[in-house]
Amino acid sequence: MAHKITEDCVACGSCIDECPLEAISAGDIYSIDPEVCGDCGTCVDACPTGAIVPA
Repeated sequence: MAHKITEDCVACGSCIDECPLEAISAGDIYSIDPEVCGDCGTCVDACPTGAIVPA
């Protein structure tokens, strides 16, 4: 199951460099491409606001 980024995202960038599959895209609220996400959970651990959750 892929992860998704909720509206709690503050676009701090903590998650984007942690994703080994480069599934995260920057923006006002970051997003995860579910077709690329490998469900490793690295981004979840990196997110200081808890904005990344299972899709």
